[in-house]
Amino acid sequence: MSLPETLLSVGRAWLAGFQGDLTRYIIAAPLAWLVVCVLLAPVLKTWKIRPNRPPALQHVVELLCSIRSVAVFSTVALVTVGLAKAGLLWGEAFRETPTLIWTVVSLVLTIVAHDAYFYWIHRLIHRPRLFRAFHRRHHRSNNPTPFTAYSFDLGEAALMGAFTPLWVLLVPVSWPAFGLFMIHQIARNVIGHCGYELFPARRDGRPLLDWMTTVTHHDLHHAQAGSNYGLYFTWWDRLMGTENPRYHAEFARVAARRRNRAPAMAAVGDR
Repeated sequence: MSLPETLLSVGRAWLAGFQGDLTRYIIAAPLAWLVVCVLLAPVLKTWKIRPNRPPALQHVVELLCSIRSVAVFSTVALVTVGLAKAGLLWGEAFRETPTLIWTVVSLVLTIVAHDAYFYWIHRLIHRPRLFRAFHRRHHRSNNPTPFTAYSFDLGEAALMGAFTPLWVLLVPVSWPAFGLFMIHQIARNVIGHCGYELFPARRDGRPLLDWMTTVTHHDLHHAQAGSNYGLYFTWWDRLMGTENPRYHAEFARVAARRRNRAPAMAAVGDR
């Protein structure tokens, strides 16, 4: 293949990846904002974690930064394309023609692995020397919105995007399962930044599924950086002692307000 043909092939692969990631983001973030933060806002007002609303300019900046992040993801994903073309991805049968069982298993494995990867990378870039270069942009959204999901610095976007080539190199994950994983990760990411506690609670005020991160769990991370690093699950935060000690109290506060058992109170980030 000549150099122009190679460059054209690479360009097409990059554009396909960019279109796919951007489409998922554009569907997820604006849709969540429109439905949860605008159309249902009057109905969900007691579900809102903080009393104040993020300014309109924040939404615009986050959207632009997220589009930039998607471009970085697409660039990093070219490593996966190169690995496949070089024949370095083992288990082709598991990837191309997977059984239903392997599709389900590889989806679960990918979600669990990504949660672990996210936790440790996230915790790493909170170190003072790395925070400014890798993570400051994301935390400029102290009061997050659905658009915050991909609002990263360039370095953080590259680190987050690196999960894909690393994982598919190690594990012959089913391609259909990986597609479902991508939908799952953006959906959970957007929901986790929406500012409304959408997860169900038990009668005692604790999360019904306490092993999953709730909106309050990640909202506390934006309000008080230094805890709650997990993305999908609370496992790593609890194992490593990095869960915010006020988490259950804050979740119970919103849960009680949803049941009209307690008056509205200021959220941690607004005190």
